[in-house]
Amino acid sequence: MNGMAKYKVPALLWIVFEVVAVVLWRATGNLFYLGNFSYIGTALAAGTALYIANWRYARHAVQFAIGTYMLVYLGFLCHENMQIEGFWYYLFLGSFEAATIHYAVAKIFGPLVFGRGWCGYACWTAMVLDLLPYKVPATHERRSFGWLRYVTFVASLTFVGALFLLGVPNLADIMWVAFIVGNAIYYAVGIALAFALKDNRAFCKYICPVTVFLKPMSKRAVVRVTCDKDKCISCGKCKRVCPMDVDVTDNSLDRRNGTECILCMECTKACPKKAL
Repeated sequence: MNGMAKYKVPALLWIVFEVVAVVLWRATGNLFYLGNFSYIGTALAAGTALYIANWRYARHAVQFAIGTYMLVYLGFLCHENMQIEGFWYYLFLGSFEAATIHYAVAKIFGPLVFGRGWCGYACWTAMVLDLLPYKVPATHERRSFGWLRYVTFVASLTFVGALFLLGVPNLADIMWVAFIVGNAIYYAVGIALAFALKDNRAFCKYICPVTVFLKPMSKRAVVRVTCDKDKCISCGKCKRVCPMDVDVTDNSLDRRNGTECILCMECTKACPKKAL
């Protein structure tokens, strides 16, 4: 693929997000959605283009462009709780805006197309965890406490549900505090777990409640890493560099940890035969 033709994927990605931006803007009458999804789409398209151009830090640049936007601008400046508690909050209010739209696009229906791409390119927790020294996990054998993600998922739902059932006043203020405290806990636990298990992505594998949405929805994702068996020499390099322990040499829907691929593309970089 030569010239500008190799950039057709980032161009298509940008167009898709522009369509979403315009549709939501026209449907809600809120200009925010036009700017929001245009920015995210532009960041993703630019990052994809930089990756195609072989820039080493393309994915991390996208992570920080989107992650800091959501954490700092939407969160700290606009006081929007973009954590899972914010999703439950707006959902119980019956309001299709802010966190509910974010979750619908990025974490519930979006993964049917781009899988766990959110985790690799936009998550503001992972953008910090990916800077830690254990980019390749010390072991690719999973621990037995992955069930903790369901505990944190139920805890978040129970917390917000109880606030509504008890008629607690000033819910918006409580959600703002919950956003600050929740992020502090996520970072503290994520960093501690990374050092304890020598695995930057341990939090994503065992604790993160959002994966309860992401895992089943990404099983049949349209965008996924596949292996050309005719080129593959079974050297195992792709498996060794994968931060999420995915067996990308297996093209079946039931491949090992298949629903956890974050599309970081480290496997494609490591493959000596360009089989992925």
